[in-house]
Amino acid sequence: QVQLVESGGGLVQPGGSLRLSCVASGFTFSTYAMRWYRQAPGKERVLVAGISSGGGRTTYADSVKGRFTISRDQAKNTVYLQMNSLKSEDTAVYYCNAVNRYNYWGQGTQVTVSS
Repeated sequence: QVQLVESGGGLVQPGGSLRLSCVASGFTFSTYAMRWYRQAPGKERVLVAGISSGGGRTTYADSVKGRFTISRDQAKNTVYLQMNSLKSEDTAVYYCNAVNRYNYWGQGTQVTVSS
């Protein structure tokens, strides 16, 4: 059974930090590229960051470059999203996504940036 389980979301003040985690199971994690998407209320789901299957290549949306870092731990079947200098516009549900032959999604974790 394929599962992607996100955690680490919550309420944080502007300028603060959070680290999201996504634990994968049920497929060969090391062969899948991993991505983080987010969806704000009333808006489309958009790509935030991606990392290649081997971890050697990363990509970021312009809106988060220099503030967010994506990484993966192959031994733990986990992908992370370190989010620093958070802004109110980062408020959204964040989703983990695995892409190769198949496309898998997690259930999402809420991130709220507010004072």
